[in-house]
Amino acid sequence: MSFNIGLSGLFAANKQLDVTGNNIANVATTGFKSSRAEFEDVYSATRLGTGSKTVGNGVRLANVSQQFSQGDVSNTGNVLDMGIQGNGFFVLSNNGSLTYTRAGTFKTDKDGYVTNSDGTARLQGYGVDSNGKIVNGVLTDLRIDTSNLAPKATTSVSSTINLDSKSDVIDQAVAANKFDPSNTATFTKQFSTKVYDTQGNEHTMDQYMVKTASNTWDTYTLIDGRNPDGSDPTVAATAPVASTMAFDSSGKLVSVTTPGTPPVVSPDLKITNWVPGKVTNGVWAANGASADPAGLSIAMSNTTQFNADSARSIPAQNGYATGQITNLTIDGSGVLLANFSNNQTKPIGQISLASFTNEQGLQPVGGTSWKETYASGIPGYDAPETGTLGSLVSNSLEESNVNLTNELVDLIKAQSNYQANAKTISTQSTIMQTIIQMT
Repeated sequence: MSFNIGLSGLFAANKQLDVTGNNIANVATTGFKSSRAEFEDVYSATRLGTGSKTVGNGVRLANVSQQFSQGDVSNTGNVLDMGIQGNGFFVLSNNGSLTYTRAGTFKTDKDGYVTNSDGTARLQGYGVDSNGKIVNGVLTDLRIDTSNLAPKATTSVSSTINLDSKSDVIDQAVAANKFDPSNTATFTKQFSTKVYDTQGNEHTMDQYMVKTASNTWDTYTLIDGRNPDGSDPTVAATAPVASTMAFDSSGKLVSVTTPGTPPVVSPDLKITNWVPGKVTNGVWAANGASADPAGLSIAMSNTTQFNADSARSIPAQNGYATGQITNLTIDGSGVLLANFSNNQTKPIGQISLASFTNEQGLQPVGGTSWKETYASGIPGYDAPETGTLGSLVSNSLEESNVNLTNELVDLIKAQSNYQANAKTISTQSTIMQTIIQMT
């Protein structure tokens, strides 16, 4: 009996050495989770149960459990290096076979897909629709599209404008005061805004403000120094048409009226006849592009007439030229944001994390990865920072959670256990030799 007890102790000590040695070997492995050998005692029994005087029959390995405690997250400077601060696992797909990992050492392959470090599996997440909105619910291979961002024609311009109530009235009934964009004496203030056509060509839209009476201002809108239809505003037959802004006695905008049949009264100026063009050597010609079919709206509702200098806030407009990707950032919720050369930032995907009811039930498959089992339960997928899921830290990696000091102490203990159990066998052997010599 003592031989079996000693042998079981040697086996247990050897397993403890194996587990400890494996932990020490992976002390520098990204995302590695340390293991712990768990033992239980063994008792022999009969059909009637275990007697009160029964001696134990040794020890056996009950389980090797992994410890999913948080490892330190350290900065690396690589944007595709990602650490999870909190709960959750990255989801990887190898031709549909899913594995789960805490090791966030990712890169892109030749097709732009985000893969693990050896390129065998693709990182899973959520894609975006044509409007750049994250499509949650369906996992897909995350891909960094390096193609150019298509241009977008300007459809809206907005800003906050104040027109100085102290400004002098310009009587346009006088021929010398008739609006002329080249004569600063014929207008009170000029504001310029960059707008874009359907091909991403940049144009300058100028708004000329003319105070025509107390609480009344005219607004002339030219693009590239021309009327929106491309005609020359200095020619009488094609003189620009003004929209009229009316203010109340407190300096607040009452209405904006644009001539027409019937006249249009709206807080917005609407340009629907813009023909994009280019002026070369003083000659204007259409450039082959067009304006957005919806037209171009200029929001004027935030215009006031107060006793302060005529000024405007930085205008906001929703058009842009063609852009090339210049940078990639990943926020805490896992959204991949592409920065483009045209100052646009667009989401191109969102990383998904998986959670399990019983992490201890996951099956290690190597490569710092695990697979789902019946014991782990089915995974739940969601975006980082959702529910109990942790946040992502880009430009960083989660280090191994191995405590080297503790492992070295466990190594000494396992060695002592091994020696002690070997001594048990040695002692039993000596006793048996004594008995043999007595016969």
